[in-house]
Amino acid sequence: MAGLLGTATTTSSSAFLRSSQSIFSSSSSKSSFRALSFNPGQIQGRRLYGGIGVPVKKGRSHFSISNVATEISPAQEQAQKLSKENQRPVYPFAAIVGQDEMKLCLLLNVIDPKIGGVMIMGDRGTGKSTTVRSLVDLLPEITVVAADPFNSDPEDPESMGMEVREKLIKGEQLQTIKTKINMVDLPLGATEDRVCGTIDIEKALTEGVKAFEPGLLAKANRGILYVDEVNLLDDHLVDVLLDSAASGWNTVEREGISISHPARFILIGSGNPEEGELRPQLLDRFGMHAQVGTVRDAELRVKIVEERARFDKNPKDFRETYKTDQEKLQDQITAARSRLSSVQIDHELRVKISKVCAELNVDGLRGDIVTNRAAKALAALKGRDQVTSEDIAVVIPNCLRHRLRKDPLESIDSGLLVIEKFYEVFS
Repeated sequence: MAGLLGTATTTSSSAFLRSSQSIFSSSSSKSSFRALSFNPGQIQGRRLYGGIGVPVKKGRSHFSISNVATEISPAQEQAQKLSKENQRPVYPFAAIVGQDEMKLCLLLNVIDPKIGGVMIMGDRGTGKSTTVRSLVDLLPEITVVAADPFNSDPEDPESMGMEVREKLIKGEQLQTIKTKINMVDLPLGATEDRVCGTIDIEKALTEGVKAFEPGLLAKANRGILYVDEVNLLDDHLVDVLLDSAASGWNTVEREGISISHPARFILIGSGNPEEGELRPQLLDRFGMHAQVGTVRDAELRVKIVEERARFDKNPKDFRETYKTDQEKLQDQITAARSRLSSVQIDHELRVKISKVCAELNVDGLRGDIVTNRAAKALAALKGRDQVTSEDIAVVIPNCLRHRLRKDPLESIDSGLLVIEKFYEVFS
């Protein structure tokens, strides 16, 4: 430590910016410079935030948890708002031609996030990534605790960060705001620290504070985590996703310091089966599986090319032409989410679903649970309070296809096997 006295060190922290739609839509870095001087029995310093010096006392103290986050100025907030307005436009969900199976799976997961996400596999150039990213405009609003980096739910303890829980225990009033469900992209080249978050060891040692810089899993809590080309993801990141998906929590261990936070998210992945298969453990974590293929109809292909050309030429005008359709979809999703809790499924239909799963030798009970949830979400989307066998017929291939044991000698598609067994049981 003596060698560090009288020098300047630099630490960076992620600042979570608040905008009209999202509390933490993006992050920026601020540097703080600390000039240290030595007095017997005490170390003092001044931390500079934007040119303002703040005295900092240092010494032995108990650890307390604090987030590495700073408030942004009104000028910075306005600049962030302008940059959001000028960011790259997203292709409208309502403008996507065909690929109905993929679109339905995505909509059902937005209506009921507990379905568990969707795995989209298909040929390259079939609009997988475009469709997933277009979902952003349709995402409904949720209530979150203000100035909380984990999007904590003020009503659900399982989706609360530790700081919010402590405030509730102390009887403090929580400030809440409405924000859209967050969609976070997980790049293939992301480091484990960026995904899980990291602890500022220097701040912990010098100030006795657990300074946690949240990662992508924290940002994705109560939102959507999208992994493009998920079958190419590094094994160590796959292990992190498996652990978080199983427990709903992310734990960061560094130098004897441990911090946990909620990480409940809808996992959406896309990939090309020619580039490799997914590990069975990760594949089982996806609630639904959508298979997409190249459109073969010539007229439909021409329409897709023309629509894409219109979007590339003038994205703003193109989005404006689909504004009414987008709003109708948003209203439909909002109504379905509010109706979902009242949707019922008969006991006889539940028994038949489980019989299909049993006769197909599906491991575990996730197939039963997801099929029931997906059928309810579909009924809610159609504006009904009762699940029918037709609803189950639509969703059961997507819920069970990826859970069947692989038979290298089997030539028939696994989705067709599910449909055959469904009609055999339900007839």
